[in-house]
Amino acid sequence: MSHYRVETRPETPTVGITEAITMTEFAKVADRIPELAGWLAERGTRPAGPPFFRYHVIDMAAELVVEVGFPVPDDVTLASAGDVTMSTIPAGRYVTTVHRGHPDELADATSELLRWAAAEGLAFDRHDNDAGDAWAGRFEFYLTDPAEQPDMAAWDTELAFKLAD
Repeated sequence: MSHYRVETRPETPTVGITEAITMTEFAKVADRIPELAGWLAERGTRPAGPPFFRYHVIDMAAELVVEVGFPVPDDVTLASAGDVTMSTIPAGRYVTTVHRGHPDELADATSELLRWAAAEGLAFDRHDNDAGDAWAGRFEFYLTDPAEQPDMAAWDTELAFKLAD
C-alpha cells in the first residue's frame, strides 16, 4: 500500500445493481459489470468513471450487501429498470489510496488503510446494525481496464472510504 490522503469529493450520480451475497459468491456481482455497461450503452450513456464496488453492509461470517456500479454524467437522468437503480456517491471527506496489485490483495490493503486511519484518529461514516457494519461510502474503484491490462497483478484499484462529518 502506498500513499493515503484525505480529500473532499462532490456528490456523484451513479447507476448500479445491488446484491446480497456471501464472500464465496463475490464473482456473481463482478460478473454483472458487463451487463451494467450494456444497460448504459442501450440508453446512449457512457460511464463518467471506472466501475466500482460499493459495500453497503458487511458481515463477513454471513452476508454482504454489495453494489456494482458506474458513475454517470451529472446531466444524465435514467429511470431505474429491473434491478438497475440510480443512486449517488455521497459528498464529503474520504480517505483514499490506490493499490497496485491483484484484487485478491484488497482485503489486506483495506486492513492497512483502516489501521492508518485509526492511528490518525479518523472516524468513518458507518454504524453497526443487526445485519453487520453499514457504511455510507466504502468503495473500490477499478481504474485498470482488463482489456488493456490482462495481468491482474498490475491492476490499480482506488480504495475510498467516507469519513464521518
